Amino acid sequence: MNKRIIAIDDEQDFLESIKRGLITSGFKNVTIEEDPIRAASHFSKGEDFDIALIDISMPGMDGVELLQAIKTKSPRTECIMVTATDEARVAIKSMHQGAYDYLVKPISKEDLILSVNRALERKKLVDILDLGKTKSIPKLVNAEAFKPMITGSEKMFRVLKEAELHAVSDVPVLITGDTGTGKELLAKAIHSASPRSEFHFIPINMDGMTSHLFDAEFFGHAKGAFTGAEKDRAGYLETTNNGTLFLDEIGNLPIELQGKLLRVLQDGEFIKLGTSRPRKTDVRFIAATNNDLEKMLAKKQFRKDLYYRLKGGWIHLPPLKERKDDIPLLISGFIEYCCGPDGTNFEEDALALLMEYNYPGNIRELKSIIQSAVNLANGNPISAKFLPVHLRKRPKPSVTNSPDSDNVLPLDQVEKSHILKTYNRMSKNKSQTARVLGIGLNTLRRKLDGYGVA
Repeated sequence: MNKRIIAIDDEQDFLESIKRGLITSGFKNVTIEEDPIRAASHFSKGEDFDIALIDISMPGMDGVELLQAIKTKSPRTECIMVTATDEARVAIKSMHQGAYDYLVKPISKEDLILSVNRALERKKLVDILDLGKTKSIPKLVNAEAFKPMITGSEKMFRVLKEAELHAVSDVPVLITGDTGTGKELLAKAIHSASPRSEFHFIPINMDGMTSHLFDAEFFGHAKGAFTGAEKDRAGYLETTNNGTLFLDEIGNLPIELQGKLLRVLQDGEFIKLGTSRPRKTDVRFIAATNNDLEKMLAKKQFRKDLYYRLKGGWIHLPPLKERKDDIPLLISGFIEYCCGPDGTNFEEDALALLMEYNYPGNIRELKSIIQSAVNLANGNPISAKFLPVHLRKRPKPSVTNSPDSDNVLPLDQVEKSHILKTYNRMSKNKSQTARVLGIGLNTLRRKLDGYGVA
């Protein structure tokens, strides 16, 4: 797990046992600190920790004082107090100062992990609430996982931050949005940002799923289960154990099969065809649809209990027409995908047409347009004549002639415009700008230097 945890205690042996317990439970990013004053300095320097385990009685600074210092510098860090004696007075005081929980030594591994997981769940809920209140663009902790989601828009970064918050839990997630908005790409990003990232991510299209196909594909079968079953075969629920199953087009799953899926979601069990013994599976489900499931509920075309089970977390991807500021950045990414880092120039009349279009097929349609234009241009600058006919026949938006560019807008100018716009939107904070753009800080500095920006 990529959650950052710091444990502060003046007993080294206790710290080592806490660290072992956390690491063996999947928490890989654990810092231990014997000196409370040095621990406080981590937060003074702006370091981010999700959880702080704080001993009550320490020399130099006691636990309650350290709690106050941490909450002042990092109010979103969830703090768990630790003491060798069950002192109700101290516990109540620490709770009043913002501590989440209170553990008494000796601490069992089960109690430790339960408290940490509960604190992380509370932090996620608080962060989601804060996300709706803040006007600033949120930071992605695991920006690398969401790098394939090309964007620079505030609206999309809020969507991605919410996805990141849901990623750390095991609740099912429902992704809605029009065709071509990137629902599978987002599902992969959630998986990559989750504790299950080292295990399988398997996408399944639920459209056209029959009862026999569902049973065979999801549950697997034993040898001889039916005619043609010449050997045992593992189903998705077995091969994806500890990983993520992505159920695409969930709205098209026949209603008679929805009950079978619901039972797996509820019980975490399935029965392989040709056997009678229930098997356990530990799978995280992410579902996606472009259907209006609430309308389907009203028409009894989708089970209400399955809908609410899948909607443990709900993320809606906006259509491309609502995030047109991303079009130049997406074009740049698609051209690099097609042509490599050197790319090709993009003429201003072509860009203007693409900025005006509303994309019923969304990002998938834009990608197809760019791939086709690259092939037709054959290394030449991409002008409007290489775009599809239905775009060229639309009323042309006015284009301001530039004597310096001769109506040709090089791709590096598109990139420069986007970087500077994002840099200014981030109040000229280089670290945050680099995270938003999904590039390295040194790369950003080099580009800004080239633009003559300090």
